[in-house]
Amino acid sequence: MRKETHQGKRNTEKSCAKFLRSLFLIFSFCSFIIFFFSCSSSGDSFRLTGKFKNFNNGELYVYGLQGKGKIDTIRLAKGKFSYELSLEDTLMLSVVFPNFSEIPVLAIPGTDVKMEGDASHLREVKVSGSDENELLTGFRLQVAEQTPPEAEKSAADFIKENPGSPVCMYVLNKYFLMNDKADYKKTYDLMAAMIKAQPGNQKMVLIQKQLAGLKDTQKGLKLPKFSATATSGALVTNADLQGELNIVNVWSSWSYESQGIQRQLRRFKKEYGSRLQLLSICLDGNREDCKRQMERDSIKWYNVCDGKMWQTPIVDRLGICRIPDNIITDRNGKILERGLAGAELESYIKKKMLER
Repeated sequence: MRKETHQGKRNTEKSCAKFLRSLFLIFSFCSFIIFFFSCSSSGDSFRLTGKFKNFNNGELYVYGLQGKGKIDTIRLAKGKFSYELSLEDTLMLSVVFPNFSEIPVLAIPGTDVKMEGDASHLREVKVSGSDENELLTGFRLQVAEQTPPEAEKSAADFIKENPGSPVCMYVLNKYFLMNDKADYKKTYDLMAAMIKAQPGNQKMVLIQKQLAGLKDTQKGLKLPKFSATATSGALVTNADLQGELNIVNVWSSWSYESQGIQRQLRRFKKEYGSRLQLLSICLDGNREDCKRQMERDSIKWYNVCDGKMWQTPIVDRLGICRIPDNIITDRNGKILERGLAGAELESYIKKKMLER
C-alpha cells in the first residue's frame, strides 16, 4: 500500500472516476456493452421544456447514459428553456446542472416532457409528460432522503414491481452495477426478472450472460472450473493454480496499465517462485501481437490468447469485463480478491506471502 500521505489522493481519484463513469457510461464494468431500449420510432423529435425558480440564466448539459457522452448544451433564460432532439430510439438522458447535480430523463421519440422545480432543491425537481418519466420521478423523490442501504432496497423493490419498464435499466445501473461493492447475484436475479418481462430484448440477455460470470467469481466463492489452450499449445485448467497464492491476470498489448501489472507480477514471480502461480489472459485480436509482447517482457508463465478478444470462452466463464483485471485465489481455489491494481495489488501480495 502507498504511504498514508497518498490515501487522500487515492480516495479523491476514486470518487472522480466514479462520477465520470456514471456520467458517461451506463455500465462501468462493461464499457464495451452499449444498451439500447427496445422501444423505437421512425425518428420523431423529443421535446424537453423546463421552468425553474432561483435559476434565471445559465447553461445545462445533456449527456446520453448509453455510451454516447455529451450530446448538447441547453441555454436557460429567465428561468426557462426549450430543447428538442431528433431520435430514432428511446434514450436515457442526464441533464447536468452547473453544480454537477444530475436529473435523469427518459427521451422517447414523439413525446413532450416538462421539467419543473426550484434550483435550490434539485432533488425535488419533477419530470412529467410521459408515464415512464413520472414513474422515474416518483422513484427519485422516494429515495432522495434515504440512506444508501435503504435506497438499494427501494431500487430492488422498484425493479420487481416494474420489470417491464425501460426505467429499470437506469435503476439497475445506478444502484447495482455502479456499486463499488456490487452484489452480482442480486443484480443477476433482478436482470432475470426484467428479461422475463421483456423477452425480446437481446441486449439484456447478453448483459445477463456477463453477469452470470461475475456472480460466480465474487470474493469468497470458489473459482469456476475452466480449461483453455495457452499460446504454447499446452492445456491449462483451474487445477494448475495450486500455489500458496494464485493470480489470473487479464491484459492486452494495447493497455499500458495492464502491461505494467504483468511486469509487476514478473518481479513477484521471480521473488516467490512456485509459491506464486500465475495465469494470464490476453484479449488481443492478434495472437502474434500478444506473443511479441510476452517475449519483450519475458513472460514465462502460461498465457491464453485465441484472438477472439471478448468472445474468448474463458471471458464469460470468469466474468471478465475490463482490462486490466485479476482474480486472486488461495491453494484451494477460494477467491480472495478481485480487480486489485498497482500499489494495492503489490501490498496484497506482500502481505499474503508474509502470512505464510
